[in-house]
Amino acid sequence: MSDDLIQTIINDDRQRFLLDLEFVQTLANPQYLNFLAQRNYFKNPAFINYLKYLLYFKEDNYIKYVRYPQALYFLDLLQREQFRQELVNATYCRYIEDQQLLAWQRLQRRKNQLLNNATGLAASSSTTNNNNNNEAETPNTQNSTNAISTSTTTNNTQLR
Repeated sequence: MSDDLIQTIINDDRQRFLLDLEFVQTLANPQYLNFLAQRNYFKNPAFINYLKYLLYFKEDNYIKYVRYPQALYFLDLLQREQFRQELVNATYCRYIEDQQLLAWQRLQRRKNQLLNNATGLAASSSTTNNNNNNEAETPNTQNSTNAISTSTTTNNTQLR
């Protein structure tokens, strides 16, 4: 094989991968799923086979390229005929979209809680360390004051 042919095959494979990846990620959009269902794509056996083929994105080597993990969840659901039939209903797709948004909001609240807890722990830990440092300094100050007064008393005694 010539180098040009090899390069063309590599570029074609890369192009195919990028197209597949882009399509898989569009599956995260319930409105797009409704669009496909209303145009009867889910009744086409070739399209169903393509959806089965796209399951390779769930493998460890490929999953790292998917930005929207819910796309893989919907890809799994699209393997079920009942789910594909329900997607024709726009109300059903809006419900899915609402649930998706609520899940993102819960996730964001949970992240914020964890960050606030971590920040709070760091702040209280820092305050505790400062208090411990202050307590440690206080006895040293008293010890030095005692040492100075003892030294002064000794010097005064010697002077008399």
